[in-house]
Amino acid sequence: MAFAATRPFTVAGPLPGFGLTMGLSLAWLGLIVLLPLTALVWNAAGLGLDGWWRVLSDERVLLALKLSFGTALAAALFNVVAGALIAWVLVRYRFPGHALADAIVDLPFALPTAVAGIALTALYAGNGWIGQFLEPLGLKVAYAPLGIVVALVFIGLPFTVRTVQPVLEALHREHEEAAASLGARRYTTLWRVVLPQVLPAMVTGFSLAFARGVGEYGSVIFIAGNLPYVSEIAPLLIVIRLEEFNYDGATAVAALMLAVSFVLLFLLNLLQRRLARGQQD
Repeated sequence: MAFAATRPFTVAGPLPGFGLTMGLSLAWLGLIVLLPLTALVWNAAGLGLDGWWRVLSDERVLLALKLSFGTALAAALFNVVAGALIAWVLVRYRFPGHALADAIVDLPFALPTAVAGIALTALYAGNGWIGQFLEPLGLKVAYAPLGIVVALVFIGLPFTVRTVQPVLEALHREHEEAAASLGARRYTTLWRVVLPQVLPAMVTGFSLAFARGVGEYGSVIFIAGNLPYVSEIAPLLIVIRLEEFNYDGATAVAALMLAVSFVLLFLLNLLQRRLARGQQD
């Protein structure tokens, strides 16, 4: 008795034409992201030890980098808390104007950054609607480092809200109800049940807000005052070096920003993965 030859059973891939789509994705990623970064690193590597020492010993460069990363960190820390609270309100409560409030969260995405900077400066300047009440109290916002934090909070808040909001919507109320039935107080339930499930998304939102804040330019230069050694951010210093035809100096500052940002984001990504893995276990 003869048996017909049969082909081995294979499971179809997740997408049709996976090899082609994967190749196109990697090609576009290389052209758009990796190639410019590789060119930056290559040019920075050609500066030599003397060139790098001139950059690292320049107090103006170091203070600009410190200001950019410090204000971005402060704004991201504020946004991760405020964004989680706003997302909680939008998900768990229904109130008049809910749809409008949900839409306003995305406004910094659509608003040109220069317009945001001009508006914030008009509000927080010494004669502005808000600044005229803050400056007599000793709080100078516009033309000071605090103004940079305010601008970065404005443009970074949507990242934390939109990252945490879908996770809160997917949470099952049964976990909270079970904790309440066992006698847990509301704050205990929030700390022991809700927060561990939302924490990976909060870390992701923090990473996005921090990354956006480090490289922000348009909304900052209007409210910062751009005083060297005081309120001058690193992206502005790069533009100044280019206008001075000091391409080596601009390349070195950009390479330093790239290196520090890559290390910090890599560590945050590892933390987010570990939290997500611990949540699954």
